[in-house]
Amino acid sequence: MNNLSLIPLGGIGDVTKNMYLYEYNDQILIVDCGLGFADETMLGVDLLLPDISYLLNSAKQNKKKIVGMLLTHGHEDHIGALPFLLPQLPDFPIYATPLTAAFANAKLKDFNTKKRVETVNFNSQERSIGSFKFSFIPVTHSVSDTSHIFIKTPVGNFYHGGNFYHGSDFKFDDTPSDGKVSDYAKISKLSANGVLCLLSDCLGAERAGRTPTDFGLTEHFNREMRSCKGKFIVTTYSSNIARLNQIIEASLRNGRRVCFVGRSLIRNRDVAGDLGYLNLKKDIEVEIDALRNHADNKLTLIVAGSQGQENSALTRIANGEHRDVKLQENDVIVFSSDPIPGNETSVYELVDTLSRRGVKVIYSPVSRDFHVSGHASLDELEQLIKLVRPKKLIPIGGQFRHMFAYKKLAEKLGYKKNDVFLMEDGQELLFGQGDVKLGRTIPTKNVYVDELSGEELESFVLRDRQKLSEAGIIIILAEVDSGNGQLVGSPDAIVRGLDAIVRGLTTAYDIKRLNSRLMQDFHKALNPRKARVTNWIYIRKLIGEVAERRIYKDLRRRPLVLPVVIEV
Repeated sequence: MNNLSLIPLGGIGDVTKNMYLYEYNDQILIVDCGLGFADETMLGVDLLLPDISYLLNSAKQNKKKIVGMLLTHGHEDHIGALPFLLPQLPDFPIYATPLTAAFANAKLKDFNTKKRVETVNFNSQERSIGSFKFSFIPVTHSVSDTSHIFIKTPVGNFYHGGNFYHGSDFKFDDTPSDGKVSDYAKISKLSANGVLCLLSDCLGAERAGRTPTDFGLTEHFNREMRSCKGKFIVTTYSSNIARLNQIIEASLRNGRRVCFVGRSLIRNRDVAGDLGYLNLKKDIEVEIDALRNHADNKLTLIVAGSQGQENSALTRIANGEHRDVKLQENDVIVFSSDPIPGNETSVYELVDTLSRRGVKVIYSPVSRDFHVSGHASLDELEQLIKLVRPKKLIPIGGQFRHMFAYKKLAEKLGYKKNDVFLMEDGQELLFGQGDVKLGRTIPTKNVYVDELSGEELESFVLRDRQKLSEAGIIIILAEVDSGNGQLVGSPDAIVRGLDAIVRGLTTAYDIKRLNSRLMQDFHKALNPRKARVTNWIYIRKLIGEVAERRIYKDLRRRPLVLPVVIEV
């Protein structure tokens, strides 16, 4: 008998980089292709990608096994890695619901990537992709056209239907502002033949009750706009089209013109407008270069940068660096979003910068009037489990504490401990032969990317940057006799970035004393190793190690040490 292998390459123990492999014999189906965001310690890094080394393994020819990809919804942590990873992979079909496909294709076009995502409507019949069959199920979330995916696998020929319910990000909002509710009937109908495993969003598993509806947010926007005497500035996720419609409706009620500020917002405005998802009439919109022609109290600005991104429109406005938008005392700024886990520091630093400009800033958790979560709380997670009735469960899309809380929920509903798998990225789970068991551990790591160049950065480059920023750099210049490998003269130490006064390197005499000690250490290290002195790579490494030990002993610091060996 053959096993079905489930391998998460991202999205387990983390909220971002969602990417899952369903592998059966010589076929691999991929679900989602998301990115993550760098934190303040990742110097010169903009984005994080899933590690697809397993797919690129030439010995196993895994990339030739890929039969297709399915996308659950249009958030960056589920589609953002497409333009970076697809060029490394062969051609295969990619399917998504209308808005998800449109967002993905706009992103691929921005990066001049030729591959495109094919649209599948929710009312379409079950489709085949290799030996797999799939159906999209509409669910509510903070972006329209979010789907869960019902996947029929070949392993079902002999074990409990072999059906998987891929339940990525969702909530069960029965009164959503866009009127598009989750299809409970379809979930129940598809699950009636048995579900082997439910993969479920778990980010809200620590929250009791149900996640509030977003239906009433329009009235809160209306109330705040009415009292605002200046520009009303809102920042939210650029993909949250339902939220944009609420802001537009409130602006209409208050006689305000709407301006979109930021590349991602403008792109998504155009995409959603072309599909008829955005209720924006031309006579209410004003272009950014025409703002000066309108009174501040007649303007609503919808601005990109709700996560405190360094070069976003809102950050530039906060720093007084935006060409067209200048803050005034009567302006009000509303964060209609929560910080993505890991982004809290960036967001609250931005809030602080805006507050220093003397404007009113409304943000979570100070006010909950302008944002509700897009993720299910405990009651909704329980509701999904009861609708699907799976044999096994895997919490996804959350940190470990959320996964643990989800497991406790499942156990309360009667599942045994070995029915719920708290996995790690790269951990294989094997389904078949009447049982489920852990398999291989596929090596995975963060892949660091500079967004402007699109180039990947090795982890050692990032470590060097961190060390350089924290403790400075010392360059050791050493001349070595090419004949016998012995030092010629005294090495020179060039010091940059260390706190000279605290570290005791205040005079040329101090530098000379450090050089003298380094000279003694180098001689001791090199003399016993005359047989190996012609290996210049070894000598450079040895000098670096000796210098690091001496510098730590004398200065109690671990700067980046760069040994430069010159043959003479």
